Amino acid sequence: MRDITVLIVDDEPAILASISKVLSPYYQVLAANSGSRALLVAASETRPDLILLDVLMPEMDGYAVLNRLKADPATRDIPVIFVTVTESAEDETKGLELGAVDYITKPINPSILLARVKAQLMLKQARDFLHDKNDYLEAELARRIKTLDEAHDQLLQSEKMAAIGQLTAGVAHEINNPVGYVNSNLNTLNDYIGDIFQFVDACVQLEGSDLEEIRQRIADQYKHLDIDYLKEDLSSIIKESSEGLRRVKEIVHNLKDFSRIDKVDREEIDLHQCLDSTINIVWNELKYHVELVKEYGELPLVTCRPSQLGQVFLNLLVNASHAIEGKGTITLRTGTQGSDVWVEVTDNGKGIDTEHLNRIFDPFFTTKKVGKGTGLGLSIAYGIVEKHQGQIEVSSEVGKGSSFRVTIPIHPNVDTEDDE
Repeated sequence: MRDITVLIVDDEPAILASISKVLSPYYQVLAANSGSRALLVAASETRPDLILLDVLMPEMDGYAVLNRLKADPATRDIPVIFVTVTESAEDETKGLELGAVDYITKPINPSILLARVKAQLMLKQARDFLHDKNDYLEAELARRIKTLDEAHDQLLQSEKMAAIGQLTAGVAHEINNPVGYVNSNLNTLNDYIGDIFQFVDACVQLEGSDLEEIRQRIADQYKHLDIDYLKEDLSSIIKESSEGLRRVKEIVHNLKDFSRIDKVDREEIDLHQCLDSTINIVWNELKYHVELVKEYGELPLVTCRPSQLGQVFLNLLVNASHAIEGKGTITLRTGTQGSDVWVEVTDNGKGIDTEHLNRIFDPFFTTKKVGKGTGLGLSIAYGIVEKHQGQIEVSSEVGKGSSFRVTIPIHPNVDTEDDE
């Protein structure tokens, strides 16, 4: 145990010598004859493992030294045993309250001194071990939380891609349809431009003709090429093409926002825009057999992660669509309740069996046929809403339909926020 260092602090050389003689065979001993000297030694590179500190010293007594030791992060964890001639319970209590670990009275019994020192050093070793173990466990916990967060992000992204994959044909149709008529309009526009150039060429060729002949031939060519119709149809073609390209741009923008890995901070958004953006992505899934009814209330801007909430709404809309056999109605309602906003997705589909209601948010639970769903959509939606400090509730009746309500705070409490 010679690698363990004990600092003895006493203003009497005889006391220093006697204590040192008892401890030297077992420990490395340092000595200080004043409080100020003790503070220098304690803060040095040879920092002691334990301090035996005299209470009654000139200039700076043991209580003042202990206060200084406890105030310094570098020395506050060094155990201190007070050594004093006083046997007052009041003095002992004061020392223990200041942070001393033990109290030895003079004259010192060598056996008691060794036993007390050994006991405190063993306790310090145990505390150091627990501290190191705690640091390791905290680091390991942080590492595992990070790993889980990364796995959760990957799962979230995989589910997004799975949702997009299931909607690929519909999204492609929503893009190809306007692209198709834009392409057709370009061909028509090319023909019209040829007719216009033909009319211009005919006008140029009239140079040198008399005025009446020019008027007549221009009128004939104008009527032959039906310029009035060209002017009217050109305007319609350009308007229709612009609308088609706007639709394509909107869908691509919505897909980009939806499919990105969401690492951005929360932002204030218009929740209705988020809903409409999601509708654009799933529209082909809905439009042939679903009447979509919007009953939007007045909503303030909401602080959230929009692409994550978009994933929640997409899942609820797709599930509602799949619940409708034949033709039906999906109603989107929004509103506020105190400091929260809510979004409700209601369908008049087949409903959910009572035995399944308590399990629909469980991971991998699905009532769909194999290959038709991952069983993760509602589980992930539940997790997203929970991370937004909200809740998702469901009510359903077989044969009449289901209603899912998502409630989140307008401004989440960032102090208790559970982020990745």
